[in-house]
Amino acid sequence: MAVAGHSIQTCFGIKAKNPSANLEKKVFGVPVLHHGLSCNGKKLKGKVGNRVQVDLEAVESLKILKSLDLDAVSESELREKGFLGLRKTKLVCTIGPACSSLEDLEKLVLGGMNVARLNMCHNTREWHRDVIRKIKRLNEEKGFSVSVMIDTEGTQIHVVDHGDPSSLKVQEDSVWLFTNENFEGSLPFTVQANYEGFSDGIKVGDELVLDGGMARFEVIEKLGSDLRCKCTDPGLFLPRAKFSFWRDGKLVERNYELPILSTKDWSDIEFVISEGIDFIAMSFVNNAESVKHLKNYLFTKSAKSIRVLAKIESLESLQNLEEIVEASDGIMIARVDLGVEVPLEQIPTVQEEITNLCRRLNKPVIVASQFLESMIEYPTPTRAEVADVSEAVRQYADALMLAGESAIGLFGEKALSVLQTTSSRMETWSHVENRQGSLLQHQLGVSLPDRIAEQICNSAVEMANNLAVDAIFVYTKHGHMASLLSRNRPNPPVFAFTNDESTRMALNLQWGVIPLLANLSDDMESNISSTIHLIKSKGLVKEGDSVLVVSDVPPSRVTPMASQSIQVKTIV
Repeated sequence: MAVAGHSIQTCFGIKAKNPSANLEKKVFGVPVLHHGLSCNGKKLKGKVGNRVQVDLEAVESLKILKSLDLDAVSESELREKGFLGLRKTKLVCTIGPACSSLEDLEKLVLGGMNVARLNMCHNTREWHRDVIRKIKRLNEEKGFSVSVMIDTEGTQIHVVDHGDPSSLKVQEDSVWLFTNENFEGSLPFTVQANYEGFSDGIKVGDELVLDGGMARFEVIEKLGSDLRCKCTDPGLFLPRAKFSFWRDGKLVERNYELPILSTKDWSDIEFVISEGIDFIAMSFVNNAESVKHLKNYLFTKSAKSIRVLAKIESLESLQNLEEIVEASDGIMIARVDLGVEVPLEQIPTVQEEITNLCRRLNKPVIVASQFLESMIEYPTPTRAEVADVSEAVRQYADALMLAGESAIGLFGEKALSVLQTTSSRMETWSHVENRQGSLLQHQLGVSLPDRIAEQICNSAVEMANNLAVDAIFVYTKHGHMASLLSRNRPNPPVFAFTNDESTRMALNLQWGVIPLLANLSDDMESNISSTIHLIKSKGLVKEGDSVLVVSDVPPSRVTPMASQSIQVKTIV
C-alpha cells in the first residue's frame, strides 16, 4: 500500500555509526536503527540498514519536552505489575454522602477510580461544587488524573417518591394511593408522582412496576388523576423510585412530548461548565437531535471540550440506538432504568448488543447499575454479581460503574476492589485466549485520510499482538487514533501522549488507554526519542523492552510529509 504523505516504518535499536551518536546516547538514551519502508506517491522504496544520526535541532527539541505527566496511580501500578499487568477496563464511581470527604475520595482514586460521577438528582449545588473542587485538588496535589462526570436529572416523569428518606417494605395486599398532589414529608401508604399526567391513559387492572420489579401493584381504582393500587408482589420501595405501567404483559407506551433537558438541567449545565467538568451524561435520551443540541451548546459556551454521553434507559432509546451512538461521545447503559421498560430476561442480550455497537462505532461505553448491589449492606458480593462483572469485561466494555455501592454503601472501597481484581483477572484470561483476533472492525472513515488512520491503527494492533511488544505509544492531539487503537482491544496497554488537557481527561474512559500530558514539539522523531528517554529515566522501561509507536500529529515544517506512521522501537 503506497499513499503520498504517509509512511510505515520499523525501527530497532543498535549502535550508531559516528561520534554524534554520543549525543544520542547522552541525551536520549535510546539509540535507534531505521529499518523499513517509506512511501512517496506511487513509488515504494526500501531502506535497509540506514543509520540515524542525531542533529542539534533534535537535541534542542528535548529541552522543550521537559517532563511527562503520568498520573501517580498508573505509575505505581506499572512499577508493580509491568506493562501487561496494567488494568485496561476503566472504573467509574458515583460520589455520594458515603464517600465525599477528601480522605474517602483519595482512597477511591488509589483503589482505581478513573472517573468520579455526580448525579444532579441528589444533593445541593454547593455540595457538588465542594466535591468537584476536592477532586481537582487531589489531581493537583497528589499527581492524580481523575475525570469528573455529571448526570443530568432529566424530566422526571417516571419517578414516584414515598417521602421517607430510606426504603420502605411493601407488604402483599397493602393498598397505596399514588397521587400528583404535593405534600411535605411522608404520609402513610401515600406516594407522590413527579408528573401530573402520570396516570393518563391508565386503566383499572393495569400493573404498576417499581424499579424493574422491586415491587408490583395492580391498579384497582382510578380517582381523577390519582390511582389506588394494591401490592401483588411485595418488596422494597426505594426513595425516588422509577415506575412503569404494563398491560397484558406489554409496556404501556406513552408519548409525553416533554423536553429531555429541563429548566433545572440547563441551570446545572451552566454550573458545571463554570466548574470545568469533563463529561455530561444525558438522562432520558430518546433521539440523536437532543444530543447534538447539547453538544452544539457546549461548543459555544465552554472554553474546554466537554464530552456528552447518552444514557440508554428507555425502549425509545433502543429503537433509535444507532443514531444516538453516532451523535454522542459515548454511551452509558443504565441497566436499572432500562429494566423498567424492557423485560428482565432481555437485559443481558441488550447489554451485549449495545457494547458491540459502541465498539464498532468507536464510542466508549459504560456498563452501569447493580453490579455489586449486595455490597451496599454486606462486605462480600454474591458469586452471581462477580460473574456479572466478569461478563461485562468479557464483552470488552470500556468502563464499569458503581452507583449506590459507592455513593451510599457501607463498603464502597471493598466494592471498588472487587471491580478492580475481577476485571484484571478477566482481562488476563482474555489475553491468554487471544480473543482479539475475533474482533472484526467496521469501517468508519469516509475520507481517504480517515480511512488511512483506521487501517494504520488496525494494522498497528495486529503487529503489536503478533510481535508481543510491551506497549503501544500514540502521539495525538485530539485522541482520535488513541481511540481507534483502543477499539481493537490490543494485548499491550496504549500510552497516549497529548498536549491537550481535555483530551487527556476524555481518554480516561477509553479501554486500555493510559493518557499522559506532554509538551510535544513539531518534530515527531524528537517527541518519540524524548518521551522514551523520560520514561526510561523514571525506571518504567528497561533494556530489551519494545514499544510500537503510532502518531497522528499534523505535518509541520520539520516533518512536512509524515503525519501518520507505525514504528517499533527496542530499548537498548
